[in-house]
Amino acid sequence: MYDDGLIELRRDIHRWPELAGGEERTAALVADRLRAAGLEVTTGVGGHGVVGVLHGDEPGPTVAYRADLDAVPDTETFDSDFRSRVPGAAHLCGHDIHTTIAVGAAEELCRVRPARGRVVFVFQPAEENLTGARAMVDDGLLDRTKPQEIYALHCAPIPVGTFVITPGAGLPGQDHCRISLPAVGGERIVAAVNALSTVRRPQTPEQLQQLMQDLATPDGPLSRYVYMQSFADADSVAAWWRAWPDDRYPEIRAELRRLADGAAIEFPAPPFPAMVSSPELSLGAAESLRAVGEVAMLRAAYPFNGEDFALFLRRVPGAMIFLGVANEAVGLHGITHATDFGADERAIGIGVRAVVGLLSDRLAAIS
Repeated sequence: MYDDGLIELRRDIHRWPELAGGEERTAALVADRLRAAGLEVTTGVGGHGVVGVLHGDEPGPTVAYRADLDAVPDTETFDSDFRSRVPGAAHLCGHDIHTTIAVGAAEELCRVRPARGRVVFVFQPAEENLTGARAMVDDGLLDRTKPQEIYALHCAPIPVGTFVITPGAGLPGQDHCRISLPAVGGERIVAAVNALSTVRRPQTPEQLQQLMQDLATPDGPLSRYVYMQSFADADSVAAWWRAWPDDRYPEIRAELRRLADGAAIEFPAPPFPAMVSSPELSLGAAESLRAVGEVAMLRAAYPFNGEDFALFLRRVPGAMIFLGVANEAVGLHGITHATDFGADERAIGIGVRAVVGLLSDRLAAIS
């Protein structure tokens, strides 16, 4: 019913990606759609953030839903008639799909207005550099709107029409450092730092399948891990890493100090926290999602991505749900941050129906 118009919206956003902090065009496009639908709209929240509030017929609970606006600083290789027209920027993480689904859900909920309560639609800038959520929180978003629960969807390399929940897990945090290299022994330090990584990105479909099996195994191989990346230049090594669970970061820092072997090492900021979904709300969301598609469950955090939705979840209970966008039969693998990222656009309508059902169910359920 609304899929064709939303697909064109997604393609428009995809053609004109904007990097973190520069989402002016995308934010204006979203704000115009929300106003036309009848939401109460505020712009300029934490940068180019947009907030749309939908009031139900009667007072009641407040539930929030978040989408992200920015693109990644990269060049896509997937060939389509709507590929990026902005050099050095591309929607390779599916944020164009996230934004489109949130707009579609807001428009649909305006048509079938909730009987009670309100929904706060949060369109966040600067997710890719992990600054946008903090900026919106510091701008008073949660203090003003006071949501009791908050949710989000994220594209995932699983078949279109399926969802994944991660009760008590989600995505790891992130930390980083810089080590000044001594005159000799630099190669040894680089090798030792890289050796801390206990997990590698899958390179084949079989490796990806094994990764998903490990993620679904309680207390399995990914119940504890480190994913380390380091880059050497003439006089230093820059390293960043993701670890699970969050309590790993002090021990990793201690090990890096030991490996530096007296070389100067700097940790410029505290570790960024993991995104951990509420067990109860994740399982509750699954009941709503099953009306739209199949639901699977992961018991460990996916190692290769972080998410500043973590900062919202530290303030408000909620969950991130992973939305299948892959269709291998037509060459759409759905692996985010790959330069040939491609998504089955049927996921947009599926996502809208899932979000509308979930938010409606939560408004009815919260006392």
